[in-house]
Amino acid sequence: MRLTGKVVVVTGAARGIGRATAVACAEEGADLVLLDACSDLPGVPYPLGSASQLEHTGALCRDRGVSVLTAKADVRDTGSVRDAVELTVERYGRIDTVVNNAGIAAPAGKRVHEITEDEWSLMIDVDLTGPWRLIREVATIMSEQRSGSIVNIAATAGLVGYPHFAAYVAAKHGLIGLTKAAALDYAPMQVRVNAVCPGNVRDTADGEGVMLREIARALDVPAEEQVAAFTQAQPMNRLTEPGDVAGAVVFLASDDSARVTGSVVTVDGGFTAH
Repeated sequence: MRLTGKVVVVTGAARGIGRATAVACAEEGADLVLLDACSDLPGVPYPLGSASQLEHTGALCRDRGVSVLTAKADVRDTGSVRDAVELTVERYGRIDTVVNNAGIAAPAGKRVHEITEDEWSLMIDVDLTGPWRLIREVATIMSEQRSGSIVNIAATAGLVGYPHFAAYVAAKHGLIGLTKAAALDYAPMQVRVNAVCPGNVRDTADGEGVMLREIARALDVPAEEQVAAFTQAQPMNRLTEPGDVAGAVVFLASDDSARVTGSVVTVDGGFTAH
């Protein structure tokens, strides 16, 4: 129970890595605030997490015996983010960990010159500026507490390039840069900032994830073919599981990582070790 007594905020908690992270934190005793936009976004060509999926994540966590608050929050909107942070403090009086997980994988599937300004702006707004908005809202709170952990869910795309995903790659590279700069800004206040870079994460039925399927759609290849290619590219010959990523997040949220900040933890089966 490494997170007993801690309050953890998870964005993009309706499904996938967000759900796995929320459940893993609940199993370690954390009280949770689970956030999601709970609506589709114009320009994103696949369905995003729903209100019912967010509530299901909340129910799974409550089954672990912890307190859970769910709320709709769009990381593109400063007011929405601020309201969620204020709601958390009003309910629990503190924030110990923020997991910046909300993100999109598309619009994608284009070469750089084919990306429109709207497509570029949407990706950067969600995947890079969204985490910055959360950090901006919680930094003062955590600094006054003289404690806190911010975990940014980046990707192997934050470390290496992928063809036809330039906006996503740029956003995730930027998120790692933001992680390192923020870690230095807040280290004197004992607030830690780290990034987790998952490899290709398997879409599980219980997690209701769609990322691998969406990547295949963006590249116009059969999903089974894309999964096989991703698996072959992993030195361990296995896709990353949502729970693998959640385990890294729990470590970074816990006191076991009390001196870990500005770090990038890869959970990719050795893919970026090439």
